[in-house]
Amino acid sequence: MSIITLTTDFGLKDHFVGSLKGKILSEFREATIVDISHHVDLFNILEASYILETAYANFPKGTIHLVGVDAELTKENKHIAMQWNDHYFICSDNGILSILTQKIVPQKIVEINIHDRFDEATEMDVFAKVACHLARGGLFNVIGREVNKIKEINQLQPIVCNDNKTLRGYVVYIDHFGNCITNISKSLFKEIGHGRDYEITFNNKTIKTIKKGYSDFTVNERFSLKDYEGEKLALFNEAGFLEIAIYRSNPSTVGTARSLLGLKYRDIVSITFKDN
Repeated sequence: MSIITLTTDFGLKDHFVGSLKGKILSEFREATIVDISHHVDLFNILEASYILETAYANFPKGTIHLVGVDAELTKENKHIAMQWNDHYFICSDNGILSILTQKIVPQKIVEINIHDRFDEATEMDVFAKVACHLARGGLFNVIGREVNKIKEINQLQPIVCNDNKTLRGYVVYIDHFGNCITNISKSLFKEIGHGRDYEITFNNKTIKTIKKGYSDFTVNERFSLKDYEGEKLALFNEAGFLEIAIYRSNPSTVGTARSLLGLKYRDIVSITFKDN
């Protein structure tokens, strides 16, 4: 059984997702197709990168991840296929994969060059062909020429200031609950912090404690968890990134980190460490 995952900005109103699945099944009927997300913000490669990084490891080795975000073939953005950490990724070379390659060196990368084999082929026609070829155990050199580097986007990396006291990142993703996820990882926080006290600041607001979970509040005879609904908090999410949230957030009632704290995509979030 071969698994092919789909991550796109196509949405679900139109026929695009269904058509893409049809292309894959017409080429390789035995494929198992899994949707990761089709609601990536339009052309938002940073958001696509975050979703890919948090989702891929939940799939078996050998899974093929097809990414349809900013996928138009241009002189600047070639099409690539990459074997990385025993998974396969097919996408445009627009920086989406650099969040992965900054951590682990790819096993192999090829620039896809089979477009002229098909009459009036769209990007998704080619991606589906490549995905099915790999799902059948096909070789990389059949679909492209090997390259040794891909495009990188530096915005994926937080900044450590020269004084080693301030760690500055920004919001890279806002989830369904309105929680705002930054690009500051738990590992970097520990590496720079060395156990020092700290303050998290954003939009003239401050948080002085990172919670272990959403309901990590003091509960006693005077206060129940119900009393903390609407409180702002910070925690490291299951993917290991700093998240700014509202306890029991609900866009229709309590509100969310986006609506109550005014956080938006690309807003700066800083952690300042204090001298011991």
